[in-house]
Amino acid sequence: MKYDFQKIEKKWQKIWAKDNFKIWHAVDFSQKKRFYLLDMFPYPSGDGLHVGHAEGYTATDIYSRFLRLRGFNVLHPMGWDAFGLPAENFAIKTKTHPEENTKKSVARFKSQMQALGLSYDWQREFSTTDPSYFKFTQWMFLEMFRRGLVYEAQAPINWCPSCKTGLAEEDLEDGVCERCKSTVERRPVRQWVIRITAYAERLLDDLKNLDWPESIKQMQNDWIGRSQGYQFHFRVHNIAKHLEVFTTRIDTIYGATFLVLAPEHPMVKEITTHEYSYKVQEYARNVVNKSDIERNSAVEKTGVFTGSYAIHPITGIKIPIWIADYVTPDYATGAIMGVPAHDQRDFDFAKKYDLSILEVISLDGDTHREFDKPLEAKGVLVNSGLFNGLVCGVAQEKIANYIGAKPRVVYKLKDWVFARQRYWGEPFPLVFCEHCAEKIRNQKIPARRQAGKIKKGEFSEGELLNPGWIEVPGTRLPVTLPKVKSYEPSGTGESPLINVLDWVRTNCPKCKGPARRETDTMPQWAGSCWYYLGFALGNGRIKKKDIRKGWDIKCLKYWHPVDFYVGGVEHATRHLIYARFWHKFLNDLGLVTGTEPFKRLANQGLILGPDGEKMSKSRG
Repeated sequence: MKYDFQKIEKKWQKIWAKDNFKIWHAVDFSQKKRFYLLDMFPYPSGDGLHVGHAEGYTATDIYSRFLRLRGFNVLHPMGWDAFGLPAENFAIKTKTHPEENTKKSVARFKSQMQALGLSYDWQREFSTTDPSYFKFTQWMFLEMFRRGLVYEAQAPINWCPSCKTGLAEEDLEDGVCERCKSTVERRPVRQWVIRITAYAERLLDDLKNLDWPESIKQMQNDWIGRSQGYQFHFRVHNIAKHLEVFTTRIDTIYGATFLVLAPEHPMVKEITTHEYSYKVQEYARNVVNKSDIERNSAVEKTGVFTGSYAIHPITGIKIPIWIADYVTPDYATGAIMGVPAHDQRDFDFAKKYDLSILEVISLDGDTHREFDKPLEAKGVLVNSGLFNGLVCGVAQEKIANYIGAKPRVVYKLKDWVFARQRYWGEPFPLVFCEHCAEKIRNQKIPARRQAGKIKKGEFSEGELLNPGWIEVPGTRLPVTLPKVKSYEPSGTGESPLINVLDWVRTNCPKCKGPARRETDTMPQWAGSCWYYLGFALGNGRIKKKDIRKGWDIKCLKYWHPVDFYVGGVEHATRHLIYARFWHKFLNDLGLVTGTEPFKRLANQGLILGPDGEKMSKSRG
């Protein structure tokens, strides 16, 4: 008997659609045992579904049907991650407006999913571009802002010359833009940054509670990169200055034969002698164009001598001060002591530039004059004066006490660059008011507030931290994008919204004076940080005008957590870290239950082409 799949499947698709797919609808507060099964929702930015989508979605569809047959109340929703670079770049490529193109792409994606017979709960469908949805995204951003977790920064960032926008470290792949594969530059750009590092310890510690693949947890562990060590200083020879350094191996201090500063370190110019000034400046200019990932992963380490020396805090010996690309300015103090006998990077650097190598740790207690690689393991101290013969663990505490070093914990995780100089994204609910900026600066409001001389609530922590930037009240959300003819990036470091003067010019919510809107937009990660909560709330609640009334904590508690989350491993140090941070913040505010969003995680793997490369719509 021949199975006419086109005829039979179309018949059932019509039957399901006629009933509005009710057989797949989840029921809030059902007495049945609940199960929340979630796929990572797609970017509707191409010509349609990729075969990789179908692979993962088919697997979860089978599981959702199995659970329903077992009597579970299954929430298995689908929506669209439609803001950001993927959607905008596709719109530019096809010469269509992002809004128009997104609607067409969503319709095509949805029709293909329904043609596959995927049993999604379509009553809960939404797009991150829906104003009813992103008003919540803006509201959550404001909650972070008013608590001092958001700050404005003018600093070198990763800049994609093709996408013409700033990128976070998580948006890079081996030094190139993850989306368009262009080589990334370093460029100073004004940015909004979220203080995700305030949650670094919790993000790391809570990994042990997750039923996730060990490889994913290890990737997050390495990305967050907790290091426990000591901070102390070296005196600069012939200058009344000190250089603060951080190390996790203070037991190797006798083996420090040079210091290395990041080329961006604020004291480089001051300590560099006239003889070496040109070389140092040229080297620093070249290094600034490299991303942190490039600098840390480069096999060959490079550097330049500053001409100055530091005084060893115990031996009093002069050791040279260098700058090098493998030290970055935003990790700890931006300065390290070079111990080539016991650190691979320092060893390679010393060999290249013929710097002294002094063994101070031995496994057998004897000294060795010749060795072709550093000993990074812990052992017994040698060539270490008063501390000879001590095991490393004991020596660390004794040496730290001897020189007055302070314990410190640092993380590799960097604060989250949260602004994009593009059109297609959630507008920031902030305006800049010069009058309020002057009021804060001139009247020294932070100091007066601390002294109890200013009434609480006149300005939030975020407004004091970022003078002049004023929050748009929650009752005025959402702040929507203006209709524009030209949305392509300017390439000047400013969003194309800067030219929409009727939209930019507004009034300050506090003093009613003239103000201007923020013209950068949020990254695509903003809407995907909490979309699993949007599905739990359902469209009926999301569409309520009053945000607080729409935020039904009882409903969120019923569906928390996501029991099974399925998506790509490429999100390990991007979306999965961002969503965990976002959930922890909301939990601190009492807006969600539990400290983690996703109980169990599975990766569906990648489909490879005949050449062994990852199949991708971007490659045709």
